[in-house]
Amino acid sequence: MDQIIQLLQHYDGQLLLFIQNYLRFEQITPAVKIITHLGDKGILWIALTILLLIPRKTRRIGLVSLLALAGSYCITNLFLKNYVARIRPYEVVNGLTCLIQKADDWSFPSGHASASFASAVAIYKCRPKLLGIACMIMAFLISLSRLYVGIHYPSDVICGAIIGTLLGLIMFWLFGEKKYKKRARRARR
Repeated sequence: MDQIIQLLQHYDGQLLLFIQNYLRFEQITPAVKIITHLGDKGILWIALTILLLIPRKTRRIGLVSLLALAGSYCITNLFLKNYVARIRPYEVVNGLTCLIQKADDWSFPSGHASASFASAVAIYKCRPKLLGIACMIMAFLISLSRLYVGIHYPSDVICGAIIGTLLGLIMFWLFGEKKYKKRARRARR
């Protein structure tokens, strides 16, 4: 098992070095830094969730997003990061440069990816049109930005995105629109 983890760590580091050496461009770096900071402490998703909680028409969407975000925070930031305790890539991958301020918590899984996908999937499932699509694109961009700036391994981001997606889907299934649940029951018959 240790060999598999070491192999994963090696390829994760090599992919980050590839991104650094071939996909980083001075012209887009400022924009990528802005995008990555939109996910700091889940601020973008918390603000959007609060806005959705205000009007009665979108309150259920806000509730589903809020629950998905809370679940993401508990599972990712409180439990998994401390349990796995994976060191950040810029500390162990020789030659990797971190483009933003260094983080003071563990690397695995990515809290940015988890929170982004938890909220975005919840919103998308409730509102698949323009708002939902925009949220999914932003979740994807925030997640990719974590690799670009060198603060997460690819496996951190992938696992964070999977956790967030599952939480968004579970919260939608539990608390989503009633007409969706009626359609799902009819389809099973």
